[in-house]
Amino acid sequence: MSTKHPLLFRVDELVAARRFDPADAPLLQAFLEANPEYFERIGGAPPKPDEAATELAERPPAELSWREHFNIGLWREAPDTAPALIGIAIVDSDLVIEGCWHVALFIIATALHGQGIAPRCYRALEQWAAAQGARWMRLGVVLGNARAEAFWRQLGFVELRRREGVPANDRLNTVRVLLKPLREPDVAPYLAQVARDRPE
Repeated sequence: MSTKHPLLFRVDELVAARRFDPADAPLLQAFLEANPEYFERIGGAPPKPDEAATELAERPPAELSWREHFNIGLWREAPDTAPALIGIAIVDSDLVIEGCWHVALFIIATALHGQGIAPRCYRALEQWAAAQGARWMRLGVVLGNARAEAFWRQLGFVELRRREGVPANDRLNTVRVLLKPLREPDVAPYLAQVARDRPE
Protein backbone atom coordinates (compact mmCIF):
# COMPACT_ATOMS: atom_id res chain seq x y z
CA MET A 1 0.00 0.00 0.00
CA SER A 2 1.33 3.43 -0.92
CA THR A 3 0.79 5.02 2.49
CA LYS A 4 3.65 2.96 3.98
CA HIS A 5 5.95 5.51 2.34
CA PRO A 6 6.31 9.13 3.50
CA LEU A 7 4.58 11.80 1.45
CA LEU A 8 6.87 13.82 -0.83
CA PHE A 9 4.23 16.21 -2.17
CA ARG A 10 0.58 16.40 -3.14
CA VAL A 11 -0.76 17.05 -6.62
CA ASP A 12 -4.25 17.79 -5.34
CA GLU A 13 -6.61 16.47 -2.67
CA LEU A 14 -6.74 13.03 -4.33
CA VAL A 15 -3.26 12.46 -5.80
CA ALA A 16 -0.14 12.07 -3.67
CA ALA A 17 3.51 11.50 -4.57
CA ARG A 18 5.35 8.91 -2.49
CA ARG A 19 8.75 7.32 -2.82
CA PHE A 20 9.15 3.78 -4.18
CA ASP A 21 11.68 1.34 -2.81
CA PRO A 22 13.09 -1.86 -4.38
CA ALA A 23 10.38 -3.98 -2.72
CA ASP A 24 7.79 -2.15 -4.83
CA ALA A 25 9.15 -3.63 -8.09
CA PRO A 26 6.23 -6.08 -8.60
CA LEU A 27 3.69 -3.29 -8.18
CA LEU A 28 5.57 -1.04 -10.57
CA GLN A 29 6.03 -3.89 -13.06
CA ALA A 30 2.27 -4.42 -13.16
CA PHE A 31 1.76 -0.70 -13.84
CA LEU A 32 4.32 -0.62 -16.65
CA GLU A 33 2.86 -3.71 -18.30
CA ALA A 34 -0.63 -2.19 -18.13
CA ASN A 35 0.72 1.03 -19.69
CA PRO A 36 3.33 -0.10 -22.26
CA GLU A 37 3.01 2.76 -24.76
CA TYR A 38 6.17 4.63 -23.71
CA PHE A 39 8.36 1.55 -24.16
CA GLU A 40 6.70 0.63 -27.45
CA ARG A 41 7.26 4.13 -28.84
CA ILE A 42 10.91 4.47 -27.94
CA GLY A 43 12.06 0.87 -28.14
CA GLY A 44 9.49 -0.88 -30.31
CA ALA A 45 8.64 -3.45 -27.63
CA PRO A 46 6.66 -3.68 -24.38
CA PRO A 47 8.39 -3.49 -21.00
CA LYS A 48 10.79 -6.35 -20.26
CA PRO A 49 9.91 -8.79 -17.45
CA ASP A 50 12.46 -7.09 -15.18
CA GLU A 51 11.75 -3.53 -16.37
CA ALA A 52 10.57 -2.24 -12.99
CA ALA A 53 13.57 -3.63 -11.10
CA THR A 54 15.87 -2.11 -13.73
CA GLU A 55 14.19 1.30 -13.51
CA LEU A 56 14.30 1.31 -9.70
CA ALA A 57 17.99 0.34 -9.64
CA GLU A 58 19.23 2.60 -12.45
CA ARG A 59 21.27 5.68 -11.62
CA PRO A 60 22.92 8.39 -13.77
CA PRO A 61 26.11 7.45 -15.66
CA ALA A 62 29.19 7.21 -13.48
CA GLU A 63 30.81 10.24 -15.11
CA LEU A 64 27.95 12.54 -14.04
CA SER A 65 27.63 13.92 -10.54
CA TRP A 66 24.28 14.04 -8.76
CA ARG A 67 22.95 14.50 -5.23
CA GLU A 68 19.79 12.46 -4.71
CA HIS A 69 17.76 9.96 -6.73
CA PHE A 70 13.98 9.80 -6.43
CA ASN A 71 11.77 6.92 -7.61
CA ILE A 72 8.32 8.46 -7.19
CA GLY A 73 4.93 6.81 -7.37
CA LEU A 74 1.89 8.98 -8.06
CA TRP A 75 -1.10 7.61 -6.18
CA ARG A 76 -4.81 8.32 -6.30
CA GLU A 77 -5.83 8.09 -2.65
CA ALA A 78 -9.59 8.55 -2.65
CA PRO A 79 -11.54 8.02 0.58
CA ASP A 80 -12.94 4.52 1.11
CA THR A 81 -10.95 2.99 -1.78
CA ALA A 82 -7.55 1.36 -1.97
CA PRO A 83 -4.75 3.62 -3.25
CA ALA A 84 -4.23 3.25 -7.02
CA LEU A 85 -0.94 3.84 -8.80
CA ILE A 86 -1.61 6.28 -11.66
CA GLY A 87 1.93 7.34 -12.59
CA ILE A 88 5.65 7.30 -11.98
CA ALA A 89 8.38 9.92 -12.03
CA ILE A 90 12.11 9.20 -11.76
CA VAL A 91 14.15 12.30 -10.91
CA ASP A 92 17.77 13.12 -10.06
CA SER A 93 18.68 16.29 -8.21
CA ASP A 94 21.77 18.42 -8.88
CA LEU A 95 22.75 16.53 -12.02
CA VAL A 96 26.16 17.82 -13.15
CA ILE A 97 25.60 21.18 -11.44
CA GLU A 98 23.74 22.32 -8.34
CA GLY A 99 20.17 23.27 -9.15
CA CYS A 100 19.69 21.08 -12.22
CA TRP A 101 16.98 18.46 -11.65
CA HIS A 102 16.73 15.78 -14.34
CA VAL A 103 13.47 13.97 -15.09
CA ALA A 104 14.62 10.53 -16.26
CA LEU A 105 11.12 9.05 -16.64
CA PHE A 106 7.58 10.40 -16.38
CA ILE A 107 4.62 8.15 -17.19
CA ILE A 108 0.93 8.67 -16.46
CA ALA A 109 -1.58 5.84 -16.95
CA THR A 110 -2.81 5.79 -20.53
CA ALA A 111 -6.47 5.77 -19.48
CA LEU A 112 -5.96 9.20 -17.89
CA HIS A 113 -4.40 10.89 -20.93
CA GLY A 114 -6.27 13.94 -22.16
CA GLN A 115 -7.83 14.69 -18.78
CA GLY A 116 -5.27 17.26 -17.62
CA ILE A 117 -3.84 14.96 -14.95
CA ALA A 118 -0.38 14.64 -16.50
CA PRO A 119 0.36 18.40 -16.58
CA ARG A 120 -1.01 18.78 -13.05
CA CYS A 121 1.25 16.01 -11.79
CA TYR A 122 4.29 17.46 -13.55
CA ARG A 123 3.64 21.00 -12.27
CA ALA A 124 3.34 19.72 -8.71
CA LEU A 125 6.63 17.86 -9.14
CA GLU A 126 8.26 21.00 -10.52
CA GLN A 127 7.00 23.13 -7.62
CA TRP A 128 8.29 20.58 -5.14
CA ALA A 129 11.69 20.49 -6.88
CA ALA A 130 11.86 24.29 -6.91
CA ALA A 131 11.19 24.34 -3.16
CA GLN A 132 14.18 21.97 -2.77
CA GLY A 133 16.47 24.32 -4.72
CA ALA A 134 15.90 23.41 -8.38
CA ARG A 135 16.81 26.20 -10.80
CA TRP A 136 16.38 24.18 -13.97
CA MET A 137 14.36 21.11 -14.99
CA ARG A 138 16.05 18.94 -17.61
CA LEU A 139 14.98 15.86 -19.58
CA GLY A 140 15.38 14.02 -22.86
CA VAL A 141 12.58 13.24 -25.31
CA VAL A 142 12.91 10.95 -28.32
CA LEU A 143 12.63 12.77 -31.62
CA GLY A 144 9.43 11.66 -33.34
CA ASN A 145 7.53 10.92 -30.13
CA ALA A 146 5.16 13.68 -31.14
CA ARG A 147 2.80 13.50 -28.19
CA ALA A 148 5.63 13.74 -25.66
CA GLU A 149 7.38 16.50 -27.63
CA ALA A 150 4.18 18.58 -27.63
CA PHE A 151 3.56 17.89 -23.93
CA TRP A 152 6.96 19.18 -22.82
CA ARG A 153 6.84 22.15 -25.20
CA GLN A 154 3.51 23.23 -23.71
CA LEU A 155 5.06 23.04 -20.25
CA GLY A 156 7.79 25.50 -21.22
CA PHE A 157 10.75 23.30 -22.13
CA VAL A 158 13.13 24.35 -24.90
CA GLU A 159 15.63 22.27 -26.85
CA LEU A 160 19.33 22.60 -26.08
CA ARG A 161 20.82 19.99 -28.40
CA ARG A 162 20.26 16.55 -29.93
CA ARG A 163 22.05 13.31 -29.13
CA GLU A 164 22.06 10.75 -31.92
CA GLY A 165 22.46 6.99 -31.67
CA VAL A 166 20.96 6.54 -28.21
CA PRO A 167 20.05 2.82 -27.87
CA ALA A 168 16.63 1.51 -26.81
CA ASN A 169 16.29 -2.23 -27.36
CA ASP A 170 17.22 -2.77 -31.02
CA ARG A 171 16.63 0.86 -31.98
CA LEU A 172 18.96 3.83 -32.11
CA ASN A 173 17.08 7.01 -31.31
CA THR A 174 17.79 10.70 -31.59
CA VAL A 175 17.12 12.31 -28.22
CA ARG A 176 16.27 15.99 -27.86
CA VAL A 177 17.80 17.40 -24.67
CA LEU A 178 15.29 19.86 -23.18
CA LEU A 179 15.57 22.41 -20.38
CA LYS A 180 13.17 24.65 -18.49
CA PRO A 181 14.64 27.53 -16.47
CA LEU A 182 12.76 28.07 -13.21
CA ARG A 183 14.54 31.23 -12.00
CA GLU A 184 16.53 32.43 -14.99
CA PRO A 185 15.20 34.43 -17.97
CA ASP A 186 16.62 31.90 -20.46
CA VAL A 187 18.97 28.93 -20.82
CA ALA A 188 22.18 30.95 -21.17
CA PRO A 189 23.28 30.74 -17.49
CA TYR A 190 22.87 26.97 -17.59
CA LEU A 191 24.78 26.51 -20.84
CA ALA A 192 27.58 28.71 -19.50
CA GLN A 193 28.17 26.03 -16.83
CA VAL A 194 27.33 22.80 -18.68
CA ALA A 195 29.37 22.43 -21.84
CA ARG A 196 28.03 18.94 -22.62
CA ASP A 197 24.55 20.35 -23.29
CA ARG A 198 25.62 23.18 -25.59
CA PRO A 199 24.40 22.96 -29.19
CA GLU A 200 26.93 21.34 -31.49
